[in-house]
Amino acid sequence: MSDLDQKVKDIVAHAYANAKAFQTRMLEAELAPSDVESVTDLRKLSVFSKDQLIQLQQENPPLGGMLAVPMSEIDHLYFSPGPVYEPGALPDDDSWEVAKQLLEMAGFNSDDIVLNSLSYHLVPAGLLVDQGLVRMGCVVVPGGIGNSELQLKMMKDLGCTAYAGTPSFLMSLIKKAEEIGLDFKNDFKVTKALVSAEPLPPSLRAEIEGYGIRVANAYGTAELGIFAVDCGDGPPLAMKLFDEPIVELLDPETGESVPAGTPGEVVVTNFNRAYPLIRFGTGDMALNLDPAPGKSKQSDRMITLVGRSGEASKVRGMFVHPNQIRFASSQVAGVLAVQGVVSRPELRDQFSLRVELADGVDETAVTEQLKQAIKMVCRVGVDQVETVPTGTLTAESPGMVDERDWQK
Repeated sequence: MSDLDQKVKDIVAHAYANAKAFQTRMLEAELAPSDVESVTDLRKLSVFSKDQLIQLQQENPPLGGMLAVPMSEIDHLYFSPGPVYEPGALPDDDSWEVAKQLLEMAGFNSDDIVLNSLSYHLVPAGLLVDQGLVRMGCVVVPGGIGNSELQLKMMKDLGCTAYAGTPSFLMSLIKKAEEIGLDFKNDFKVTKALVSAEPLPPSLRAEIEGYGIRVANAYGTAELGIFAVDCGDGPPLAMKLFDEPIVELLDPETGESVPAGTPGEVVVTNFNRAYPLIRFGTGDMALNLDPAPGKSKQSDRMITLVGRSGEASKVRGMFVHPNQIRFASSQVAGVLAVQGVVSRPELRDQFSLRVELADGVDETAVTEQLKQAIKMVCRVGVDQVETVPTGTLTAESPGMVDERDWQK
């Protein structure tokens, strides 16, 4: 039995014995732990979707019977849109080693002073990268999100050599430096960047690299951590998979593996002892770039993200689902219908709303209330609200429209 097969066997047995919801899932599939003892055996289990996870948590709060250790062992609990709650990794979890491996691939080392602009609140990204950096011996400047003027000052005053955060925020820091008369290449020491939480189009990568910065683009989810990276040394937009967690690309309709060159849903099995997610469907669609189908190791494979299997879209690093928009708008009197629109002028996500309003309402007041409600529920600010004639948004209109062109 291979090491990976042994890990599958162990995590399935552990989840079955300790996570009631997983045990129920196995029993409904008429499976016992002895039936799933290898990577190949995972196919016996159907894909577990995020919608199913949300439903479990709503029926059995807070974690839906998915927690596989006593709550006393958990250090952190995080929040993702849905809402979804998830525990952080345990101190001995493989996620920390994966984070360290990612940073090494990105060129980080113990001499680096790193401005970490990933979020430290509600979501795990900031702390995951932070602790990976600490384990490498780096000095971490915990910037978090926002406060661009202060973060730019810290980057310069502290002599930061590396950056972690979204690519658009890094570009905004660079532009802000130029606006105040600084030469980023000469006045700053940043030579490497780990970016994540939003797509990195080739044009933006090239622009950042033009400042002498090596860019590594990481892909992962709040529930599963990081499991792929694009260091710019492969085909454009292609991300190299790590050895773990187990990543499958499946046809969303049939559940079968897709052949090389074909898009499929990214389905992941992790080895998180606290919160094992086995054949978890991320909803992300990706091209399968496999150099030797049926023979290659996972770390030989690459993927290219091409979109979402459902209606949700990632806006400035946060997934926004139409159901969230509908719920928020239902809290505002006078809103008849609403549609989210995400575009990307000047390399920054712009989140807009198209709304139908009832006759006689105060348009200015209602749209301001709607902006506040959307930000409260979705945690993403609305840039613009467009009022459209009644009847424009029908039952067939999508709840979210993504107008971004990632090839530019």
